[in-house]
Amino acid sequence: MSETLDKNVLENSTKQKNHTGPFLIMVGLMFIVGFLTVVNQQFQAPLKEALLSEAGDIENTLATFITFAFFMGYPTMGNIASRWVDTKGHKTTLIRGLIMLVVALGIEALSAQFADLPSIAFGENKVPQAFFIFLVGSYGLGCALAVLQTVINPFLAVCQVPGTSSVTRLSIAGAANSIGTTIAPFFVASIIFGGVTPEVAQILLPLSILMIVVAVVAGVLGKLELPNPMAAEGDEETIDVSKLTKSVWSFRHLTLGVVAIFVYVGAEVAVGSNIVLHAKTLDLKDITVNLLFTEFTMEAHALMATLYWGSMLVGRLFGSGLAKIPGQTQLLFTAGIALVLTAFGMFTEQLWLLVGIGLMHSIMWGAIFALAIDKLGPYTSKGSGALMIGVSGGAILPWIQGISADALGGSWQWTWVIVILCEAYLVYYALVGYKPQESAE
Repeated sequence: MSETLDKNVLENSTKQKNHTGPFLIMVGLMFIVGFLTVVNQQFQAPLKEALLSEAGDIENTLATFITFAFFMGYPTMGNIASRWVDTKGHKTTLIRGLIMLVVALGIEALSAQFADLPSIAFGENKVPQAFFIFLVGSYGLGCALAVLQTVINPFLAVCQVPGTSSVTRLSIAGAANSIGTTIAPFFVASIIFGGVTPEVAQILLPLSILMIVVAVVAGVLGKLELPNPMAAEGDEETIDVSKLTKSVWSFRHLTLGVVAIFVYVGAEVAVGSNIVLHAKTLDLKDITVNLLFTEFTMEAHALMATLYWGSMLVGRLFGSGLAKIPGQTQLLFTAGIALVLTAFGMFTEQLWLLVGIGLMHSIMWGAIFALAIDKLGPYTSKGSGALMIGVSGGAILPWIQGISADALGGSWQWTWVIVILCEAYLVYYALVGYKPQESAE
């Protein structure tokens, strides 16, 4: 009788710890996160042409401020979202994030309706009011995606799916994310703007459709059950945060991990978004591509962005099979190669070398995230929120690069030293910084 009860308890425990269904939901949400993140970045070049033609010598600074505003949403919402997870649960937090996402897309779309408002003068430079409306929407978009990722990433790291590890699950979700990021440059360059002279009015219909899609996803998610994989068996859905007495910053590997996320995201976004602005200064020829027996012509800068994000997809698909290789080894290898590629790309101004960095960046997020939250125990949600602060690197570093390009008279070549420094820090984190210095137990 006792053996039968023990067997039933074991079977029920195993069943409860199989989160395959919720895992697939998170993978789908990662696709949305990746797609909208890069769509927003790829608006830099066309909106620079459509709205910033009278911005003079600050046009690169303003164009890259679109990405700055977006990624500043992450530090704003990181801790707030982690508190929502602890007090309201995963499902409620996700739905809140999706609602915020609909509102943010609506604000961006609204900028197209106010394109005829008078411009604001900054000395001899003029900037349309519609640009600032779009910036508000971009910031809101970053806030919304920060909420989603505060739930998604720790969920992926600790949920139980047979035959997977934390790095493997993050890599699988990263592959879905990369499918979205690969499609995004083509979506912006060929579908929204269609190869014609960009006008802000062209964003209205696509963004309105995306609002509807996200609203439908929120409605469907509201009807599904989403367990908390971080709660012990029999625990409630929420965590009593008052019992967590340590500061999350007392974990040295997490603190250094926040810096690692900062420089990683900064480098990833700098290449993925600013390579377009750099390529436009080189007057590269359009390239004819054959895809599925169909021939079409793409602008070189759009193809570079597509291949960069596409190489991240390839890398993440490959990375999902690297479960037996420690995360720190993966990070050391990829960061070292990325450093070399960036240096050669900068000195020779061969931007196709920078495209190859995407393959190296592909598995860094999963490796850094898993290393940074290792052994945090009940502080995992707080650690995830702290890591979202690091995502602000995607705001600050590409923007500094844009400012540097303006300061250098519009030249981007030597601005890539910023990315070189980022890759060097990641090498350090993979060698030393990842080692846990304190247990949360």
